[in-house]
Amino acid sequence: MTTIESSASKSSEPYQLPPAIELEKKVAHTAVPRQIKQPNSVLVREILETLLFTFFIVWLVKAGTQNFRIEGASMLPTLHEGQYLIINKLIYSLEEPERGDIVVLHYPNDRSRDFIKRIIGLPGDTVEIRDQQVFVNGIRLDEPYISAPPNNNNTWQVPLDSFFVVGDNRPNSSDSRSWSYLPREDLIGRAWLVYWPPEDWQLIPHFTHDAVPNPLVEGDGNTAVLTPSSPATTEQ
Repeated sequence: MTTIESSASKSSEPYQLPPAIELEKKVAHTAVPRQIKQPNSVLVREILETLLFTFFIVWLVKAGTQNFRIEGASMLPTLHEGQYLIINKLIYSLEEPERGDIVVLHYPNDRSRDFIKRIIGLPGDTVEIRDQQVFVNGIRLDEPYISAPPNNNNTWQVPLDSFFVVGDNRPNSSDSRSWSYLPREDLIGRAWLVYWPPEDWQLIPHFTHDAVPNPLVEGDGNTAVLTPSSPATTEQ
């Protein structure tokens, strides 16, 4: 019997698919990522959290600041009539008022009216005006911010729960010299920023009187301490 052999030569290498077929296999086995749909409850929760956070920020700003428009000329030359300013209402929850602070306050004789003045006397201070100069606890105040010196003479002993406030325009200011001391509960906050008109934009300057000694509480020698939208209008 005659044996007929094939004309194709035998090979020991494994058979390989053509490139096109191999590519189709890889594509067929590639995993397609599935889209995960977010539940409606999660989406609603995220919206509520965003709204609550926004309301909290708005509440915090409203609770901590307030804007006012100045009427009058008692704070010249520091502040002018018609200026709009922002005050910090939380500052005195964190620290005590200082001599030289410019503050917005309820007028003690009519709390529906708001004034803006400068603190020069702290609780326990002795404030004296003589010869057109101001003395606190026997030390003459250096006051480069005033427009004119005071024209009255008197001495005041500030109660431990009150402040002595005056305007920078001393001859034209209704203040503690005429209506007595400012109770702490009538202190609204410290003036912070003038924001209108634009050319007047500035951080409001405060002036410290570090040379004035603190008063002493009689008997124990300790320093006197305190017992712990549309723009409103501040009168001067």
